[in-house]
Amino acid sequence: MTRYIRRAAAFCLLLLLALLVNAARVQVLDADELDDNPANRRTTIARYDQPRGNILVGGAGGAAPGEKSGEVPVTGSRDTGEQFAHERTYRHGPLYAPVTGYASQTYGTTLIENAEDDLLSGTDPMLAPIPLWNDLTRGREPGGNVVTTIDDAMQRAAYEGLSGRRGAVAALDPSTGAILALVSTPSYDPERLSGTGPAVTDAWARLNASAGKPMLNRAIRQTYPPGSTFKIVTAAAALDAQVVTDPDEATDTPSPYVLPGTTTTLPNESRGCEKASLADAIRVSCNTVMAHLGVEVGLDGMVEAAGKFGFNDSGLRIPSRVATSNFDQDMSDDQLALSSIGQFDTTATPLQMAMVAAAVANGGELRSPHLVDRTTTHDGDTVEQRGPRPYSQAMNPSTAVQLQRLMVDVVEDGTGTNAAIDGVTVGGKTGTAQHGIDNTGTPYAWFISWAQDPDSGRPAVAVAVVVEDASADRADISGGGSAAPIARAVMEEALR
Repeated sequence: MTRYIRRAAAFCLLLLLALLVNAARVQVLDADELDDNPANRRTTIARYDQPRGNILVGGAGGAAPGEKSGEVPVTGSRDTGEQFAHERTYRHGPLYAPVTGYASQTYGTTLIENAEDDLLSGTDPMLAPIPLWNDLTRGREPGGNVVTTIDDAMQRAAYEGLSGRRGAVAALDPSTGAILALVSTPSYDPERLSGTGPAVTDAWARLNASAGKPMLNRAIRQTYPPGSTFKIVTAAAALDAQVVTDPDEATDTPSPYVLPGTTTTLPNESRGCEKASLADAIRVSCNTVMAHLGVEVGLDGMVEAAGKFGFNDSGLRIPSRVATSNFDQDMSDDQLALSSIGQFDTTATPLQMAMVAAAVANGGELRSPHLVDRTTTHDGDTVEQRGPRPYSQAMNPSTAVQLQRLMVDVVEDGTGTNAAIDGVTVGGKTGTAQHGIDNTGTPYAWFISWAQDPDSGRPAVAVAVVVEDASADRADISGGGSAAPIARAVMEEALR
């Protein structure tokens, strides 16, 4: 009898050990796989069991405990009383949608809500009191906060300037790369997508079906032909390569200018372009001179110059992904000529063209654009500081000084006079990009600029504006008419 009892006890012990091994497998080895299983609702329930951390912008007053004066949250959370307890809310949703993105219980996350999701949801290991604490406890901390570089006044000036027209604005601090404004219109209210149920799915369907594409972030995810604003890149390449040694000397540009290897004549929208100097070509925006200079620099030189400004960089993050701005790396000379004036296959995001203006304003040194200043715990303690980082030396410092003068001439006595601000040094470049078969598409009115208070040792801001402007007359001057006033309003706020 004792022998049978021992055998039964040993068998029970083996069963217990098997249960313990299986429990360890489920709780340790298979934990991540089970967490990620779509059928497991526990993770989702836990995700919304506590309020999400906030996204903050720079503004006047309204700071909550744990926030610095002037830093205002543009997000919040609402207790739904349902299984998914906390739902995302947004203050001034359409104004800040191109910055925050959305955090939806149905459709996931985008933009900062996506890029900083671990911190905002409280699962970032950096929020834990000790290393690996959350891995051991399988818990989460209160959601942390993301402090952006956005300036509320500049954001509002850009948004109001666009007045709901299709377009975008990007503004940078040239000295640091901090993004001060990032606007895309028409916009949408991300709070309409926050929860679950028919109202959310109906809103999603309507937004995606809208002809205005309100959920498209035109500032960083849409590329446009940059038109004549790209001539700043071509001018930098020509000066750095010493194809032009004196911006005020006449060039040898033939008139009419026939695209190399073709019988096609390139037109000018301005007069006085025959053998015009680089300075005059920038001031009145001569297509022929800039196309000719791009060919003289050569394909390799133009590709290298464009790359220094950020073109063809598929890895740019702010921290959200930025669409790649394109300058073709394999072209014939006639295609290179058109590309050098921002046409053919050359495309750019508004953020990319703000980077071009920023590089000129900052003496040729381009800083990496960034949208997050720092991340903090729920109580406001800094988790990570995101400081300025170099991107490239986009041009020689002496070239930048010459281009600054040329861009100031555009505003003082050229196509960009609508951007002038009394008592302030403003440089700019207009552009109207034509597209579509036989240029029948709606032209894009562009303006890039920078501003510096004469009493300051550094530029205050660099701005790029694009407006999908149905009223533009396809002349380069329309960039000055449609886009320059918006840039001026943003620059005025930066200088206050």
